[in-house]
Amino acid sequence: MQTNKYSRLMLASTLVLAAHAGWASDEGTLTMGTSVNYSSGKYGTQTSTDITSIPLNVAYDKGPWTFKVSVPYIRITGPSDVVVGVGKTSATTSAVRTASGLGDVVTAATYNFYNNAEAQFGADVTGKIKFGTADSAKGLGTGENDYSVILDVYKKVNQLTFFGGIGYTALGSSAAIPLRNVFSLTAGSVYKMDEKNNAGFAYDYRQKSTATSAAQSELTAFYVHKFDKSWKTQTYLLKGFSDGSPDWGAGVSVGYAF
Repeated sequence: MQTNKYSRLMLASTLVLAAHAGWASDEGTLTMGTSVNYSSGKYGTQTSTDITSIPLNVAYDKGPWTFKVSVPYIRITGPSDVVVGVGKTSATTSAVRTASGLGDVVTAATYNFYNNAEAQFGADVTGKIKFGTADSAKGLGTGENDYSVILDVYKKVNQLTFFGGIGYTALGSSAAIPLRNVFSLTAGSVYKMDEKNNAGFAYDYRQKSTATSAAQSELTAFYVHKFDKSWKTQTYLLKGFSDGSPDWGAGVSVGYAF
């Protein structure tokens, strides 16, 4: 169930890989930003669930390391058994509700353990923790922590960067929302149009996490524009292909590097 691109780290990881010609400066770079993300889908129900997320994103790059944290505000309107980050959690029909509040805080640490400048090939490993800070009674999250490990590889060919990744997530399960651990896959490419503009796409797949939900399958197209060395904006459009993903989604973000 796609809800917030920041929490999946899909788009952010894609952009990092596309620009990762080498390690970050030893002095370190701090980037702060925010975004507005919207998605709508039925998730196997008769009624659409609409989700808006507005996170505060902070990233710090130094040498081969990248550290990230995201703190979101979430608003959801839809059946009460559709939970942010999971999808439909029961086989019954539930009443529509609207809820809002703090979402799940997500932290991640990425290590670029292989970087061959001559071959223009690299590989990263990421550890991610989603803290269950969202109100589970409102359906803003499961109320449990999730732990993920992700391996990404990328290869640059002229103006194109191809990338792929595999991840495994231990989902926090409870008696109220029993969840399964899941594997995920990502593949796509980024085209460097010029020094200020990049565009690309990414396909994401994740196994279903409950008996009543569905696997996630979605395609995202994105565009990135750098105004200068500090300011950057990015937009994306998303199309879902399963009941585990929204029918569509869109978002825009802005970031400033110090």
